Amino acid sequence: MASGLEELGITDDSDERAVTAAETPSEPVPPPDPDADEGERQVVLIRALKQIGLFDGLLPVHLKRIAALVQELSFERGGAIFHHGDDGDGLYLILSGAVRISRSVSGIGEEALAILKPGMYFGEMSLIDDDVPRSADAIAHEPSQLLKLPKDDLRDLMFVDRELAYELLWRFVRTMSSRLRESNDRLLMLTVSSKF
Repeated sequence: MASGLEELGITDDSDERAVTAAETPSEPVPPPDPDADEGERQVVLIRALKQIGLFDGLLPVHLKRIAALVQELSFERGGAIFHHGDDGDGLYLILSGAVRISRSVSGIGEEALAILKPGMYFGEMSLIDDDVPRSADAIAHEPSQLLKLPKDDLRDLMFVDRELAYELLWRFVRTMSSRLRESNDRLLMLTVSSKF
């Protein structure tokens, strides 16, 4: 794999062939074939990125740059993606399967906070909070195919592409606001139900 800005596609914005060939599919995109050439792999990755709500409507050049960074991961049912207290190392995108976000509660055991499905993402707080450990466990609820955007690589890309940084940060804020609202609603329901 090349290094530097060329790896991110920053030096050549005019080559959009791989991006325009990737239309949004009506069914899930399979993960790239490990034996496919780099051009085919990028087309499949861009199609997969378009299925993730976070990237919906991004410019083709931005999708191409992000596709150059992703790492493909597979997890069997029950496989740990990360644990509460681990260092935040990046953002995870769900292509297939399901991921359970949970915490271990003393005297109770595992408490599921959310079950995330294809098209969703998690771990975005690691991109914003420096040196803050993971706040929950992420476990494959069923066999899952994920893409990982490493924290340092995505931050480097956002540093050199301010338009992309603005777009992504605004989307992270909306996601975190929505998740905070859901948590507040759950807390309110627990409070009300404990009074009875």
